[in-house]
Amino acid sequence: MTTLTKNDGNSTSKTDEISFIRHIKYEHLLAGISGGVVSTLILHPLDLLKIRFEVNNGLNYDPKYKGIINGISTIFKHEGITGLYRGAIPSTIGAGTSWGLYFWFYTALKTFKQDGDVNSPLTPGQHMIAATQAGALTIVLTNPIWVSKTRLCLQSRAPSQVEQYSGMVDTLVKLYKAEGLQGWYRGIFPGLLGVSHGAIQFMAYEEMKNSYNKHYDMPITSKLGVVEYLVFAAVSKFVAVSITYPYQVVRARLQNQFYSYKGNVDCVKKTWQNEGWRGFYKGLGTNLLRVVPATMLTFVVYENTSYYLISASQKQ
Repeated sequence: MTTLTKNDGNSTSKTDEISFIRHIKYEHLLAGISGGVVSTLILHPLDLLKIRFEVNNGLNYDPKYKGIINGISTIFKHEGITGLYRGAIPSTIGAGTSWGLYFWFYTALKTFKQDGDVNSPLTPGQHMIAATQAGALTIVLTNPIWVSKTRLCLQSRAPSQVEQYSGMVDTLVKLYKAEGLQGWYRGIFPGLLGVSHGAIQFMAYEEMKNSYNKHYDMPITSKLGVVEYLVFAAVSKFVAVSITYPYQVVRARLQNQFYSYKGNVDCVKKTWQNEGWRGFYKGLGTNLLRVVPATMLTFVVYENTSYYLISASQKQ
């Protein structure tokens, strides 16, 4: 079990553990789920296209798309509207669960490090530590959902010798029967490395909010306007994606059922040999087009939902 630390860096006692549990509030879980579900339902077709770009290693992947518009139109032409929403169920469940758990863990860890004083600012390093811990817990709990989503998104005109899946539950059952828990946790290592993505994003987001509130001499928990949340979410996501994107390519390729790698190192090595550094950034444009608006939607819904839920609970 990971040892949690407060601001002074000392190991937690039993009293500290009880105090940490007290900081876990369901409002953040519900608000995070709401934000993740809304943004995913709206932008899933771009997520599907991004995954297909990522796994296209230039060797044996079909179909090939010439760009975002061509990709969307080709999928719609050959697979219909349902093709654009392949993997939408695990994607929505995964996004809702992941954002819900992430915000839930993160706010609890952050409040714990603040010794319960939510208006006490943390350092950038403390924000990154809280976000890293929250991200690791979330990845371990949700990785099977993301494997299922990836496989369903890649299932377009699969050859008969490749396993066919009818939905998320069917995918998870067949994966477990064929590969055991290892199948559920394909791509977990780059996923854990990708925790740095969330750490960078949340650190940047929190620092921008804190700086804004400090500039206007307001408490750091002050409710901001929609525009401020949108701008801070967009900038923080752009920074995080630009720095950490390669791990997403590696994870998607490891989860791909049409091409097999011996492991993380083999995937990185073959990508570099066959495609160079550009191979690690395939789908970046599509990803930015999807995740920046998705993050903006997620954070606006989360911030407003959590504010109203917490306000309502305090009035009771």
